[in-house]
Amino acid sequence: MNIDDNLLTKLEKLSSLKIGDDKREEIKNQLSEILNFVNVLNELDLNDLKAVVSSIEGGTPFREDISIKSEVVDVILKNAPARNEHFFAVPKIIE
Repeated sequence: MNIDDNLLTKLEKLSSLKIGDDKREEIKNQLSEILNFVNVLNELDLNDLKAVVSSIEGGTPFREDISIKSEVVDVILKNAPARNEHFFAVPKIIE
């Protein structure tokens, strides 16, 4: 698929990005290359392949979920200008 100026302008608007005139040709070429690569991937016959969720045989190994006492909240909040129990206290900005 070829990316033209109209499509690039639409993409620019949808993404809320501003592409400089000096970069437009480069971006169009890069997007075209990406779409061509996706088209090559779409041509692959994957019907006989089994879906793989993990590359580790037998799945992902789990560890026991053990609760550990941590002082990290107190360490972080000791430098806060204001706090309310275990939270940063900030001025109200919405009425």
